[in-house]
Amino acid sequence: MSYLDVYYHNYNEEGRLLSRHGQVEYLTTMKYIHEFLSRSAESSVLEVGAGTGRYSVALAKQGFRVTAVELVSHNLELLKAKLDGSEPITALQGNALDLSFLPDAAFSLTMLLGPMYHLYTKEDKRKALSEAVRVTKPGGTIMVAYCMNEPTVIQYIFGMKHLREVMACNMLTPDWHCISEPKEIFELVRTEDIAALNAGFPVERIKLVATDGATNYMRECIDTMDDETFGKWLEYHFAICERQDLIGASNHTLDILRKRG
Repeated sequence: MSYLDVYYHNYNEEGRLLSRHGQVEYLTTMKYIHEFLSRSAESSVLEVGAGTGRYSVALAKQGFRVTAVELVSHNLELLKAKLDGSEPITALQGNALDLSFLPDAAFSLTMLLGPMYHLYTKEDKRKALSEAVRVTKPGGTIMVAYCMNEPTVIQYIFGMKHLREVMACNMLTPDWHCISEPKEIFELVRTEDIAALNAGFPVERIKLVATDGATNYMRECIDTMDDETFGKWLEYHFAICERQDLIGASNHTLDILRKRG
């Protein structure tokens, strides 16, 4: 088994998004998904790296026509177990780097909400983005999620006291960019890395959104909020999640692109 297979076989990704602090990322992402789906009269959705189907299954149960592609067999099994057969969804095993089994310009919304977390070279990231662009209709939307560098430096390296360990393993550049390999599971980026990755593709950025913002810095506080206070936290978060001066400090971001016609 690969590092990725082992990780997802043992980690409850579904539980993370169901926790109160995890709901912020989920609800923010769904807010923007629905915003852009509402602009298309006939929406066809592709999720590449669909995981256990937290987004794909929810959208299919809402009546959207969905194709869900997932690399990890364990995740795909969990996704399929949520379906009763009535949903307009096709679930396939596949790799974000090669979507040759899908036709050009077929989807009005293409989502990569996980693959960029686990791709470690610029070549692989560009290949995944290239495939996403290829299968999206002209004028369609591409949503790409990323894990950001600075929260790991602040929370893991300093907050959880892993500085000496990380330095001993030469996992930091001189300007404090974390260096990841497959055994670390997650690849971390900065906003300028995302912009550089988009360069050269026939896309234009619509928005870059902080999907959880400050939430993960105060998980215990968020998880113990009463419903009224949590509602106010969401109200605050939605009010500031597009502020570009705060984007890099978010654990997760969502890059929303439009494919040029």
